[in-house]
Amino acid sequence: MQAAAIAFMAAASAQAGTIHVEPGANGQERLQAALIDAKPGDIVEVGAGRFDLTDGLSLDVNGVTVRGAGPNKTVLSFKTQQGAGEGLLVTSDNVVLRDFAVEDAKGDGIKSKGADRIVYKNIRVEWTGGPKATNGAYGLYPVESVNVLIDGALVKGASDAGIYVGQSKNIVVRNSTAMFNVAGIEIENCFDADVHSNIAMHNTGGILVFDLPNLPQQGGHNVRVFSNRVERNDTANFAPKGNIVASVPTGTGVMVMANHDVHVFANAIGENATTNVMIVAYQNSFADKAYNPLARNIVVRDNQHGRAGWAPGFPGGAELAAALGGALAPIFWDGVGGDAANVHFRDGVPAISLNIPAQGVPLTQANPAPYKAPTTAPAADLPTIVMPAEMEAAAK
Repeated sequence: MQAAAIAFMAAASAQAGTIHVEPGANGQERLQAALIDAKPGDIVEVGAGRFDLTDGLSLDVNGVTVRGAGPNKTVLSFKTQQGAGEGLLVTSDNVVLRDFAVEDAKGDGIKSKGADRIVYKNIRVEWTGGPKATNGAYGLYPVESVNVLIDGALVKGASDAGIYVGQSKNIVVRNSTAMFNVAGIEIENCFDADVHSNIAMHNTGGILVFDLPNLPQQGGHNVRVFSNRVERNDTANFAPKGNIVASVPTGTGVMVMANHDVHVFANAIGENATTNVMIVAYQNSFADKAYNPLARNIVVRDNQHGRAGWAPGFPGGAELAAALGGALAPIFWDGVGGDAANVHFRDGVPAISLNIPAQGVPLTQANPAPYKAPTTAPAADLPTIVMPAEMEAAAK
């Protein structure tokens, strides 16, 4: 951590106080007032019980901890929320959010924007009516930040991604569970991320690593997806039309699109009806000259594979599976880029590489003949992502 940030946090800690907020009458006004009145270093302690909120909450004070009594004890319910915004919006640095739940937000559950050194610990976000296109897009939604730690979260029912980190740097998502979302966990246009020790189950797609054009930060790279359980992602895609994740086939385990230097290893991946691991180029048209749509320098190794590919969820998938003997292979690569893509498979299970000559040719026009067998040669490991010590301490 930068010296100035360390000094700031030390000074704030010396002056820290605790603001208690309990459920009851005027809970909306009292909780928002506590977030406004908090000083750097303060703890806003939110008591056990249910807060029925009619509007979103916001925090823009640096160095504040918002702490509940537990994700099943302190519940911020937005079922009667009047606006369409997020449940909680954070726009300040050195913030810790822990031990509470957000339910039924009209928009995103918790969004943090430009919030450096933010910790999400033991947070639950849920849309209690189950998967619906009218649910909020994102459960946890940190964006445009440096140093993001998500630890022990549970997210259900997001109509885009349960746990989403976008356009950020130095990220760890661990020990979390994403279920019944369109995308369970999504890392988009990010640099340097470790996604490990999570469960992504009963989503449309389990874990997505995407890079998209026309965004301020692109060229996503250095992402490690390891030691996760990515199983039974069988929820029909319920994303609103036009969303990029609306094209994710039901039954996708791990999907890498247009990133470079992504390693997928030591995961348990199975019972995904489309495929366990999918590596593809970005297929939509774009005018951004700086954007590279290819997936490249990808390593898939040492994963444990269960059943996959018996009911591919993309157009033409059933025909393709029939041509291949009844099922897609557990690992699926569109083949765009050929040798230059530098794709490595070392899982000891069947993999298919399609004969798609270039970006922009849809999968429905693919020739199922192998394009180029990916290499099995070793590739250098990516570095471990390290969080600042103060953030790790806050996540204990």
